[in-house]
Amino acid sequence: MTVVFRIVTELDAPPTRVFALSLDIGAHERSMARTGERAVAGTTSGTIGLGETVTWRARHLGAVWRMTSQITVLEAPHRFVDEQVRGPFARFRHEHRFGPSARGTRMVDEVAFRAPLGPLGFLAERIVLARYMPALIRARNASLAAELGAEQTG
Repeated sequence: MTVVFRIVTELDAPPTRVFALSLDIGAHERSMARTGERAVAGTTSGTIGLGETVTWRARHLGAVWRMTSQITVLEAPHRFVDEQVRGPFARFRHEHRFGPSARGTRMVDEVAFRAPLGPLGFLAERIVLARYMPALIRARNASLAAELGAEQTG
């Protein structure tokens, strides 16, 4: 079964800046520092673009994983979608949307994923991943917010 969740984050920066930072490989690596996530193939630095792929290597849940994602939709500065093309999930799709708000930007993350391995995957989704994945996205968003705040004061 597919797990779907949505996270809304308000950020103190204009949508164009939040959008650009969200596509920056280095910003992603900094936001995932606790997992040691690194771009190891495809687009490994700078800004990733439409049709491009990146392969991430990271430690999650005590194991080292590799996942290749592709940017399948890019509508600057409003929306982009990354989808797993190779990796640990049976399906993984992350839609990022950006719009103006009173604070600056309202960023909406909609994530849909399905674990492999049939009934075992279903158990993993319900017991572990349904909590772990939203926490991971919230941590990433907090890192982006801190980085944007540092830019404004620096």
